[in-house]
Amino acid sequence: MLHRRIVHVIDDEADVCEALKVLLHTAGLEARTYPSAEEFLSEVRIAKPMCLLVDVRLPGMNGLDLVRQLHEGPVKPVVVMMTGHGDIPMAVKAMRAGALHFLEKPFDPGELLETLEEALQRVSMLAAEEATAAAIEARFRLLTRREQEVMALLAEGMPTKLLATRLGISTRTAEHHRAAVLKKMGARTVSHLMRMSMSLRQETAHR
Repeated sequence: MLHRRIVHVIDDEADVCEALKVLLHTAGLEARTYPSAEEFLSEVRIAKPMCLLVDVRLPGMNGLDLVRQLHEGPVKPVVVMMTGHGDIPMAVKAMRAGALHFLEKPFDPGELLETLEEALQRVSMLAAEEATAAAIEARFRLLTRREQEVMALLAEGMPTKLLATRLGISTRTAEHHRAAVLKKMGARTVSHLMRMSMSLRQETAHR
């Protein structure tokens, strides 16, 4: 099944939304449109990385405030901002709010599609990183309490003999736990296990 490449367009100008739907469709993309930030928030749950094309000037909550709010959540969308009244200060504010790019209307169709392609590639990369992190956490939960302790010490770079002393077990038992942890976590080396441990800490910190 092919992965659906979706762009969520938030713009209160109906004619702009329709034109974008046609343009994105010709490029093999799907456009879902919303006339306001409030409607987008009521209809869409940001549970995974996604691509947004957001107008700065919207009725009610403006585009900049929307992006700021979304980037306070655990899952940060990839945002391209657009405006018909752009200037350098506005572009700086958009970037500081978390936007990947800033485009002025009327924009060149080729430039827009190129920018959205970059944004969608970023979405795919973030989704792959999230899937990897989720797999690491799932494997970690399958470890026994003792194996989790062993993993924590191995991630600190502790040698097996010192690890055994710290836990009050024999070196042979420590080596057995070490092998079990590497196997269950799917780690090729202790260095690989260290990177997994770092990923787990980052995920915990983001919650």
